Amino acid sequence: MLMNISEIINEVRKVLDEKDEVREKALRLTRDIVRLSGDCIKALHRGDLRIAEKRLEVAKNLVNELKEMLTEHKDLYFTGYVQNAHQEYVEANLFYHYLLDKEFPHPKEIEVPETAYALGIGDFIGELRRYFLNLLLNDKIEKAQEVYAFMEKLYDELATLEYPKGLVNIRQKQDQARYILERTLEDLTRAKINKNLEKKLEEWRNEP
Repeated sequence: MLMNISEIINEVRKVLDEKDEVREKALRLTRDIVRLSGDCIKALHRGDLRIAEKRLEVAKNLVNELKEMLTEHKDLYFTGYVQNAHQEYVEANLFYHYLLDKEFPHPKEIEVPETAYALGIGDFIGELRRYFLNLLLNDKIEKAQEVYAFMEKLYDELATLEYPKGLVNIRQKQDQARYILERTLEDLTRAKINKNLEKKLEEWRNEP
């Protein structure tokens, strides 16, 4: 009987050793995907489209490699660190397509699960706020207003996803997005008031 359990444990060990090796490789890939996605977003904010596209292309290859590697390890594919990498990749993709005025990619097109895509939309709203603030700093209020209007529509769409936390933790992203939207509206309103005040002061100075 003891020999029997020893043989079983040896088989279990082989499986777990293999899974542990795959996990380590997957962790390295996910770290690279997160880094490349972040670099892509930073490049987009700088207006460096060439670097952004290069980083996004490398990240795409790693996402595909990760999916292929974990084909036989679905339990690892749906872990938190893989989902986080997918979210970052989705965020970079959506921001890239928005700035270039392209159709947004479907989850299947960029090889990510629908749950990660939904969470990535929440992060995308946060990135749009950064873009919005940069526009305000450069006194591009009309363009900033367009960005806010898009953020508002995007949030309305995101808010239609109502699912239990056990399936996808979307409520947290929705709450964050709503808070971001409220702050963005306050910033826009303040900027428009200041702009109108400047205009009236200028008119007053130029009165004969």
